[in-house]
Amino acid sequence: MLLYHLRIAFKSLKRNPILSALIICGIGLGIGVSTTFMTTYHLLSGNPIPHKSDRLYYVEMDSWDPARGWDDSDPKATPNQLTYRDMVEIMKSKIPTYQGGSFKASLYVHPPPNVGRPFKVVARMCFTDFFPMFDVPFQYGSGWPRSADAGPEQVVVLDSETNQKVFGGQNSVGKLLRVEDREFKVVGVLKPWFPRPKFFDVHNGAFEKPDEIYLPFNFVRPLELYSAGNTSGWKNDEGEGFEAHLNGESIWIQMWVQLDTEKQKEAYMDFLNSYVKGQKALGRMQRPLNNKLLPVMEWMKIEKVVPEEATSMLVISMLFLVVCALNLIGILLGKFLARAPEVGVRRALGASKWSIFFQHIIECELVGVLGGVLGVLLSIGGLKLINSLFEINFKFQLDSPMVMGAIGLALTAGLIAGLYPAWRICSIPPAVYLKEQ
Repeated sequence: MLLYHLRIAFKSLKRNPILSALIICGIGLGIGVSTTFMTTYHLLSGNPIPHKSDRLYYVEMDSWDPARGWDDSDPKATPNQLTYRDMVEIMKSKIPTYQGGSFKASLYVHPPPNVGRPFKVVARMCFTDFFPMFDVPFQYGSGWPRSADAGPEQVVVLDSETNQKVFGGQNSVGKLLRVEDREFKVVGVLKPWFPRPKFFDVHNGAFEKPDEIYLPFNFVRPLELYSAGNTSGWKNDEGEGFEAHLNGESIWIQMWVQLDTEKQKEAYMDFLNSYVKGQKALGRMQRPLNNKLLPVMEWMKIEKVVPEEATSMLVISMLFLVVCALNLIGILLGKFLARAPEVGVRRALGASKWSIFFQHIIECELVGVLGGVLGVLLSIGGLKLINSLFEINFKFQLDSPMVMGAIGLALTAGLIAGLYPAWRICSIPPAVYLKEQ
């Protein structure tokens, strides 16, 4: 029966090719616009590490000005980074599976003279737990041993582009690379890695490509490194020089922990609370106790990683699709009513209202599928246009869930547009048309 209704639907479309093309283009335009912005939103708001995002927590604690909170509009808000001194102390906990503070630095790499001139890179100062905690993929080698964190040992991990630039893409593990005024031994080379968004540090461009080299965090002192990312403070450093900066109240470090069980989470929160209470006894952290462990998706929501413009355009595009579907109701109604005499004869010969209704719904859904295919093609062009107009570090492109979503929207639009016309044509009494026949 379904094949019969599909055959009738195809014949109906071929009977009025111009009108059918108009209806298909109407749905296709709506699907093209909505799928384009649905895809951009999907890529901007997706879970960057879905298999463990509920076990990775961003650590926040309120070390801000006792007289004035972090955010005047939200008394429960906490500073979104940690001080160096607080990170060092809470790193002493043995509770997390993995843990580590990190920050972004700007350093010079000095390749061999026959390769090229020195160039500046974005470095991630981190602990070795950074790599397994965020499932960073390696092409060659691995992260450094934990002993290298404590040293710190002069070891470095390169991203694939830096390895290509300096060592021609070969296995460079064991080779030496000069960074600033020191020679570092390459222990690992990453595969191309581009989490969207760059959730481990959303402060400095959530959709920028990840850092180019990775060094043990504790080189912050020997190299006297300041953050190349966001630094905030409410109090001047007490003293002068780099040590005063490290011991001050400026916040510039992102702290993450992996807690695999609820028991771990409770124990770690107790640890943080005990630490803050100890600091209060020393005269620091005089604001109300407000430690937070934020899972990945909640953290990104608080930081408003997805641009508001993307959300607005998604809503507008969906409304545009609804308008397209509603505007097609009149065209379909006129098209269906034009065949009322034919329907009257079929009703007189025994066809039920349900059969007539189902036939016309099948025709509307066929139009929806054809419009969906057209919409997918239009959205591919729309995404290419967005990629060419905006300077972004990755490309928007359709994936299989978005293609299926586009077809689903097309079927929904076809149903919305066809329900009333199909009901109207099957509800007309056939007697009048039988007299005409």
